[in-house]
Amino acid sequence: MITILHNPRCSKSRAALMLVQQFATDNAVSLHTVDYQTSPLNLAELRTLQQQLGIPVRAMVRDGEALFDTLRLAQADDATLLAALASHPQLLQRPIVIYKGRAMIGRPTEQLRALLRTA
Repeated sequence: MITILHNPRCSKSRAALMLVQQFATDNAVSLHTVDYQTSPLNLAELRTLQQQLGIPVRAMVRDGEALFDTLRLAQADDATLLAALASHPQLLQRPIVIYKGRAMIGRPTEQLRALLRTA
């Protein structure tokens, strides 16, 4: 199964969804689409996602959002950042695709092909 953490209002997320849908159709793989803003990830899910991504927690955060500054997250530790992501899902990078235990942020969208090919 492929899971995409998706924001339907984001053009990059919509492009990633199209790419993943095509891969899923072509390879008879089920696809689970999660609008993470209406169904936010909890702390445990965010920790698992961070491990699947293999990146620092800070790289999962959209630091260009005004809310990032409002919450004063510039110097925050990992626990604080994860709590912020759980409480404010709009801070999560997007889109994120999870396939066969690995995950990747889909920007640029084309890099998702590597995840889908190698997983």
